[in-house]
This record gives sequence, C-alpha cells and structure tokens, in this order.
Amino acid sequence: MKAAKLRDMTLDELRLEETQLVDKIFRLRFQIAASQVENPASIHVMRKDLARVKTIIRQKSAGAT
Repeated sequence: MKAAKLRDMTLDELRLEETQLVDKIFRLRFQIAASQVENPASIHVMRKDLARVKTIIRQKSAGAT
C-alpha cells in the first residue's frame, strides 16, 4: 500500500487497517509453518505495510497534540 493513500485515511481507518494487517500476518505465519503459502515473501510486504501504517498513525497523533 502506498504511503500517499494511507495519509488520506482518517486515524480510525488507519487503526482498523493496522488491526487487519496484524491479523493477516498472524495467519500467514501459520500458513508458512505448514508450507501452505505460494509466496512466503508476502509476509515481508505485509510487515512493511504495517510499519507504514504505524508510522503514519504516530505522525498524525503527534500532529494532533
């Protein structure tokens, strides 16, 4: 997901996206352990997306105070 798209989202939408990504990463780890994933490198992409979301949440929270 692009950072520009994330910056347009509200804080509530970002927090929802964060919880969804955490859940996806959790499920993907089990699939990787069971060798049921076609592309095990996809966890790397999801972790990067999660980091972007958390960074923008922190930036928006710091700017609001």
